[in-house]
Amino acid sequence: MIAVDTSVVIDYLQGIRSIHTEQMQDALSQRSISIPLVVVTELFSSPKYGERLLVFLNEIETLEIHEGYWERAGKNRAQLKARKLKAKTADTLIAQSCIDHGVPLLTRDPDFGHYARHCDLKLLDHKS
Repeated sequence: MIAVDTSVVIDYLQGIRSIHTEQMQDALSQRSISIPLVVVTELFSSPKYGERLLVFLNEIETLEIHEGYWERAGKNRAQLKARKLKAKTADTLIAQSCIDHGVPLLTRDPDFGHYARHCDLKLLDHKS
């Protein structure tokens, strides 16, 4: 099972071919893909995907929030900010969902590297 970030889903919905969207397609075909709830919110923030987004979301499971999620996310964000690293709230919440569920994140956003180095987030390795 993997989780996907907003950037990869948007590329996929726009028909962009990349190593990320190919990995996403592989996970979709194997039914081994999930999505953090914050990503769902980010996707619905753009009205241009409409029906395609609804069809896509019906094909995958969401990563539900576990007890203590908000506190753990806040502590991880504080840890990164104390190191003077970029830690956007949405990214923190996405990372925490993946950490809590033990699933690697497929993303093209380099900011998630901070969470991988300091907060136990697993990032999906890219095929060469």
